[in-house]
Amino acid sequence: MKKIIIVLICFCGTYANAQPFIIDQIVGIVGNKPIRQSDVESLYLSFRMQGFPMQGDMKCNMFEHLLTQKLLMNQAEVDSLIVDISQVEMELNRRLDHFINNIVGSQERLEEHFNKSILEIREDLRQDIYDEMLAGMMRQEITANVRMTPSEVRSFYDRIPRDEVPLINGQAQVAQIVLHPPYSDEAINEVRQELLEMRRRVISGERFSVLARMFSECPSAMQGGELGFMSRGQLDPEFARAAWALREVGEVSRIVESKMGFHIIQLEGRRGDQVNVRHILMTPKVNPEATATAIERLDSITRMVRNDDINLSWNEAARFFSHDERTRFNGGLMINPHTFSTRFEMDHFERVDFNVIQHLNVGEISAPFQSRDENNRIVYKIVKLVDRSDPRRASLSTDFNFLSEMALHEKMDRIIQEWVEEKIESSYIFVDQSFRRCDMNNNWLR
Repeated sequence: MKKIIIVLICFCGTYANAQPFIIDQIVGIVGNKPIRQSDVESLYLSFRMQGFPMQGDMKCNMFEHLLTQKLLMNQAEVDSLIVDISQVEMELNRRLDHFINNIVGSQERLEEHFNKSILEIREDLRQDIYDEMLAGMMRQEITANVRMTPSEVRSFYDRIPRDEVPLINGQAQVAQIVLHPPYSDEAINEVRQELLEMRRRVISGERFSVLARMFSECPSAMQGGELGFMSRGQLDPEFARAAWALREVGEVSRIVESKMGFHIIQLEGRRGDQVNVRHILMTPKVNPEATATAIERLDSITRMVRNDDINLSWNEAARFFSHDERTRFNGGLMINPHTFSTRFEMDHFERVDFNVIQHLNVGEISAPFQSRDENNRIVYKIVKLVDRSDPRRASLSTDFNFLSEMALHEKMDRIIQEWVEEKIESSYIFVDQSFRRCDMNNNWLR
């Protein structure tokens, strides 16, 4: 049950921020990071809202999860781990899209549900995601060298009651070859001129927020380009450098180039080590010639892979031709951002990729199609369906790798718990009387 809770926490962490009557008081502290009663209540209410059964003392379980997360975050900051803000923004947009399209049905109903504006919802959810990713990075650091032997996997499988052997959902393994069509100098110059004109208009008295709503290509355009208060580590380095250089509220930056495109930034306010800014994001348009060249190149790569006379394998083609540095050296195998494995449940694919992959047979290569990368940049790609499996009960003979991953996660959980127990001894921990009665996995009262 505790593992289920943690998964739902990662997905629904801000649901109960909508509740206006939560008593907000500090009930725990780890290092210099507080845990408020509202944090615990929000997780509890979000769990109930999803219709899951309440078993055991759920609030105690959630409180201990928050204690562990804060301990991991403290160490991550000591070790100078940095979260990629572009990944935070991608996950933020994915979750908001899921909430709006699959749960409440519209942005207006989402705001009613949270009793907050979309900007406030984004700010809360962004911080939750950032915290999750920072704690997750620390977990990866702690367990980086953990491995499983075949005998350990067999022992793990033998301990599972036969009627509790996990059901494996249908999964797919997909490889890709990605091309970034180049921006022409003319397209870049056009974007820069448009941003310079917008900067001039703001300095002349027009409202930055109005221009952002009209022209920005970032989802924050709905909020007039406002991002909410964020720390430096939550932002793209170039974007952060320009934002922190602004001194006066209302001051507008020069043009800034980041991984996502080109921006102008306006300072809205400062709060401690955080700033609140508005920005207008624009990306150069890919001209038809570059698009046609990319598609023609991908068609040529497909023909070469299929031509036995050329003797070019898919893996070699990915290494030689793909522009995606994350996948080109592993045969183009896509990495699932939810599990960090190369296997995807079908609903984990981005929508445009899913629409192509669902029609492929194993070993088949798609036609070239337009998609977007992790920085929301337009790319063109071909994909190959490497493997697909139907739902079934796991077995050692057919699902050894899957069971090995399960066993590995169990071993990692045990190592994390041992690490937490050791860190407790050298960390400042405060637990309020209201949670001292909890039966927790670690001795937080030590």
